This record gives sequence, structure tokens and C-alpha cells, in this order.
Amino acid sequence: MPKRKKRRGSKGDQQPLVPPPPPPPEDSRAVRVLYVGCEGESTEPDYLNHLNAQFGDGSGHEEQRFRIQPVYAKNGLTPAQVVAAVRENAQEDEAWALFDRDQHHDIPEALKEAAEDSTEVCFSHPSFDLWLLLHFQAFGGAQSGGSKIVVEKLRQAHPAFRGFDKRNDKSVKGERRTALGDAEVLKSAVSHARSLVSQCEHGSCKAGNAKTYAYGRDNPPKSTQAWAARSGHAHDCEVLRRDPSTDVWRLVVSLGIVPDPTRQAVGGRHGYVRGHSGV
Repeated sequence: MPKRKKRRGSKGDQQPLVPPPPPPPEDSRAVRVLYVGCEGESTEPDYLNHLNAQFGDGSGHEEQRFRIQPVYAKNGLTPAQVVAAVRENAQEDEAWALFDRDQHHDIPEALKEAAEDSTEVCFSHPSFDLWLLLHFQAFGGAQSGGSKIVVEKLRQAHPAFRGFDKRNDKSVKGERRTALGDAEVLKSAVSHARSLVSQCEHGSCKAGNAKTYAYGRDNPPKSTQAWAARSGHAHDCEVLRRDPSTDVWRLVVSLGIVPDPTRQAVGGRHGYVRGHSGV
């Protein structure tokens, strides 16, 4: 099969900010490296660095060792720019894209481009803030792209987040990072996020159908509908109508931090499977 042509963002796109990678552990062959594109310049990269610090060094979890390279830009990126930026940096390596519903108009384009390049998508409706809230409590009710109620509930959910999104402070550091806790807290977040899939108004969406292993990027690309269905939503469930929802739980399970409740695995274990063709 001819090598897939690498796409690049337009010249007008902001250059992504990629922090220098940390030195690899001695046994670098055991490290799984993921490039994760972020819509925001603060919240998402901070959260990913939290996962790196809390779970990625392999301490006590030797088979879960990973290193995430956040890809982001000052003043943020649109969903289509997130996909373009992460695949530009990931090259042939594993790539994930995190972006929100908000009021973006290029989400269909982002999903199409991600499917063509096998870039995993973690879509959140209305925003990534919903994923943070799910660490502390369940949530439901359509938000139509607005995060006001989600943010209000997050501020009430834990003292560390009382000032979240005030004075432009949407960071996830210090006490907020501590509040997000350990794997048990993440397990609750995963459970709450999975429940939203099963509660989707479409009626045929099931979290148990989600794919939590990364699809090798050297495999043939899938259709946009099939790619979006890796979240557990039905093939004909319109992405923009998945309200509320967040697919970030798939990344957490894929990293091995939280066991897959459906015990879906490839070859008996989770993780990046180069050349695996399942969807």
C-alpha cells in the first residue's frame, strides 16, 4: 500500500507549542509515547501533565508506563487545527485529538481529517470541563454547547475548583491536581462518562461497544462514521447531538490507568497496537 501522504496545516495556522520531551527512562523500549492535541492552552495540557506525573512513570505500574506529549498553541486552536497540529508533530506515532463542542463550526472537518489519518478523537460536549466535573459527580441534561452550568457545578464540587474559570484561571495545577486524586477518582470519572454514552438520546449507543485500544496509524483509514463510533455511540448517531458527552475516558482506559470495564483488549492487554485493524 502506498505510504499515506502527510497533511500539513495552512501557513496561517499558529505554530503548536510542544514542551521539550522529558528524558526517556532507562528501559525506553517499554515507554508508550502519545502525542495529544489540545484545543485549549491551559486546562487540557495541565491535565495531561497530571496524568504523566501521577501515572506515567511506571512506578508500581510497570506495564502502564507511558509518556504524553501535549500539543497546543497560545490562544488555543479550533478542532480542525488540533487535528492538523497533532499529526504534524506525531508524524507516524500515536496521535490523539481533544476538542470541545463549544460553538465551533469546523467539527465535521476535524472528524473527517482525523478518520483519514487514524487520529483518535476525544470529543467533549459542551467542553473538557465536563470531564473534570465527572471526577466528582455524575451529570446529565443537554447543554447545547454552553459550559455555564458545568462550570458552576465544578466550582461547587470541590473547594480547589471554587475559582475555576475566574480571572482567566482555568489551570489544573496545585490543589486542583491533588483534588483529581488517584486511580479510584479516575475510575468514578470513567464510570460517569460511560453512563452518558448509554443515556444518549439516540437510543442505540452503548459504552460497551467503545474501542479503547489505539488503532495503528499504518492501517487503512476508516469512514468518518465508523471512526466516530469508536466512542461507543452508534454509527448513525450524529456527533454534534451527543449532549452531554465526553470521550476522554477512552484515553484514560487506553493508558491502562483504569481497567476497561468491558475487558476489551487486544492480545490480552490494552495499549497501542501497531497494525491492528479492528474498529
